[in-house]
Amino acid sequence: MPADIHHHTTPNEAPPRLSATRARQGRWGKHIFWVLIASTVLAAMALFGAWSYRANDLAAVEVNNGVQTPAEAQRYDTRPSPARQTP
Repeated sequence: MPADIHHHTTPNEAPPRLSATRARQGRWGKHIFWVLIASTVLAAMALFGAWSYRANDLAAVEVNNGVQTPAEAQRYDTRPSPARQTP
């Protein structure tokens, strides 16, 4: 760890200045590429695993048993309203 980041300043002193090159923290390189590839592959595996775990529930179809009583049948029987036309 660089020693120049541990300066103790008083309120009247200006904080230490760093050059633009020193202030940059990110570096481009192969290690960044491999971290991105690994995280993308792990995320895809997690999504596929979650889908596989719940695949049977997602493929299930709710069975339509039909209505059991006339009151139930009447609940779903609604008359269409006539179309409204403006003069």
